[in-house]
Amino acid sequence: MSHASFSASATSGVPALDIRNLEKTFHVRDNDVHVLSGINLTVEAGEFITIVGASGCGKSTLLRLILGLDRDYEGDVRVNGETVSGPGPDRAIVFQEHRLLPWLTAEGNVGTALLYSGLTRQEKREAIRDHLELVGLSAFATAYPGQLSGGMAQRVSIARALVNRPRFLLLDEPLGALDALTRLRLQDELKRIVANEGSTAVLVTHDVDEAVYLGHRIVVLHPRPGRIAAILPVPAAAREDRSSPEFVALRDEVLGLLGVESGKSAVRHRETETRVAV
Repeated sequence: MSHASFSASATSGVPALDIRNLEKTFHVRDNDVHVLSGINLTVEAGEFITIVGASGCGKSTLLRLILGLDRDYEGDVRVNGETVSGPGPDRAIVFQEHRLLPWLTAEGNVGTALLYSGLTRQEKREAIRDHLELVGLSAFATAYPGQLSGGMAQRVSIARALVNRPRFLLLDEPLGALDALTRLRLQDELKRIVANEGSTAVLVTHDVDEAVYLGHRIVVLHPRPGRIAAILPVPAAAREDRSSPEFVALRDEVLGLLGVESGKSAVRHRETETRVAV
């Protein structure tokens, strides 16, 4: 889905996610730890938003608030125009660990998300089949988690999250535990799957390349307390080609906002220092 198309689809007026003046503090013994401060973010239907920042900047905490697992905060969090008051079937989450039940097959694990769906047995079978096909695992429906690779297990986890057809998919570093090659392949798979389902997605990651490649927009968080440093649109070329000038330029911009020099910037900086020294 292009940036233009999801913007057009949101002209009905109600954003998929609307966060206003969000403040979150953890109370730890005698201390208050301010985790999130002044968070304002609007996400339109069909957008894929990536959130990047250092450890401890509140990325995962923000997902928990959107999911409805934590209601102890100040401000307003609305999903599809409704204030979040707890978990609901309109939102699903995929974690870094696949969290599959080892005694159930792939289709059995996907089916756990349908226990209270109200679907008939036949409808459940069809939904499970369709979503295993969506993630490319039809041939492994009867395999157990111990018989699957890490990437395959995570795809089962994604199928489980999507089988209820949630309007909102939250992704808490779902590819972080995978090897580099599997991670690159699954980035393409994840982009395809989310587009096919028409879901709105918010992904948190430490990986700047991943944030640029997957997102329509990138939210850069600064830590202690977590606050938005920038919200950057991603050019279409950057989402299509990791070697494009647009990708490289945006990656360098995000790294700069995070206080990290890219390889080329570091080389230029050292060359400047050398010229000054001479």
